[in-house]
Amino acid sequence: MARPDALSSWHDDWSGLRVAVLGLGVSGFSAADTLAELGADVLVVAHRPDDERSRIMPLIGVQLVAVDDDENVPPALESHDPELVIVSPGYRPGHPLIEWAMSRSCAVWGDVELAWRVRDKFGAAAEWILITGTNGKTTTTQLTATMLKADGRRVAPCGNIGVPVLDAIRDPAQFEVLVVELSSFQLHWLPLDGPGALRPLAAACLNLADDHLDWHGSQSAYAAAKAKVYANASVACVYNLTDDATRAMVEQADVVEGCRAIGFGAVVPGPSDIGVVDTVVVDRAFLDDRRNSALELASLDDVVTAGLATPHGLANVLAAAALARAAGVEPRSVRDALRGFTVDAHRTQLVARHDEVAWVDDSKATNPHAAGSALSAYRSVVWILGGLLKGVDVSGLIETHRSRLRAAIIIGIDRTAVREAFARHAPELPLFEVDEPQTDSVMPVAVKTAASVALSGDTVLLAPAAASMDQFVDYADRGDRFAAAVREHLEGRADDDGQAAAPEHPS
Repeated sequence: MARPDALSSWHDDWSGLRVAVLGLGVSGFSAADTLAELGADVLVVAHRPDDERSRIMPLIGVQLVAVDDDENVPPALESHDPELVIVSPGYRPGHPLIEWAMSRSCAVWGDVELAWRVRDKFGAAAEWILITGTNGKTTTTQLTATMLKADGRRVAPCGNIGVPVLDAIRDPAQFEVLVVELSSFQLHWLPLDGPGALRPLAAACLNLADDHLDWHGSQSAYAAAKAKVYANASVACVYNLTDDATRAMVEQADVVEGCRAIGFGAVVPGPSDIGVVDTVVVDRAFLDDRRNSALELASLDDVVTAGLATPHGLANVLAAAALARAAGVEPRSVRDALRGFTVDAHRTQLVARHDEVAWVDDSKATNPHAAGSALSAYRSVVWILGGLLKGVDVSGLIETHRSRLRAAIIIGIDRTAVREAFARHAPELPLFEVDEPQTDSVMPVAVKTAASVALSGDTVLLAPAAASMDQFVDYADRGDRFAAAVREHLEGRADDDGQAAAPEHPS
């Protein structure tokens, strides 16, 4: 058996390698399952793990230590004496278990590094396309994969999108391309060189704004993690023409010779860019005479059909098109993919329209940058916001969008910081707080309050600019409860005035 750092293939000898996996969420379970299949000696340490996953662990030959407090090193972990520790994304760098592993000179990897090392299970490994950014990662990942599929490729969207990379590389479908969404947490643990360093065909950081500062410790540390996405790219580094931070990342990236910088933006593109001319999405990057001509990829009508007719939706389309074209996708496949694409729920999803008031669920807007993108799509907004701010200040967001706000309704536990930001930057704005201790009551009260102030032509927008776990299971639960409260409220209105509400769903 080789030392962990020497293991770089599925076909190396992993048998008997003592590995500890921290966490039994989606990625932790996948890592434990993979390592068991490889023949490693696996111990999982998990804080109150899911019952179903807990039941499976002994069936695959993995020892599980379930703890109520994972701040202390359990005796079973000490005695296991791991040579390798696999870190689930939620474990911050200064976590006591991580510090314990570092103090013992254990190799510490994330599940993505493990996946890269064993990606050759079925022989020729798939090409990887990497996507990160503060916002838009999931939609861009789905779009890119859809464009590749329309071009006839065997492709899997995976990573932070919900399907672990380890599941994708072990899938008998034997994918040709993996489109991998990466969070800043996952990127933090990736090395820049050596056998564990990713070498993607193409990579993109879509945008950069303050987020997860409580986890990373500073904005610079967060940006440094995001910048890792470009390391060792071979064909294209795709960056946002309107975001100087992403351009700087590309300029500083250590890439394979010949790798090109490709810009995207809703502007007339220069050579080596993807952009928009009149009502057409065009490519001036991946054609021979890019200085004098352009290729038509799609129309803005196609973007509307895909449900992406917002500034951030169009940006996601342009980034995906750049990544797909870097992989050799034909222009017609970009267009065909858009015409058949469906946006996920909770991303500027129109829930209902009644009395000329639109009710929109953008619960996925878990930080100010995402909320700002949503706000910019509407002229007059009754804004529902708040939750766990993750160390981020919403003052700039409020100041920027004050002119489009009819009123604001604050939910969540971090209401004081939000209230104070409104007092500084929009003191005259009608402001309401939902002080409900029970989760079931939060959205009904917020929706009723919004309905009392919304006027014809307004959009009631749930764009919290904050995480959801203070009051809800996750952002999807938050959005589902908002939609249910809207429908219940409008059904009640229909009973009162005889006018039926018109619920709507994304195409």
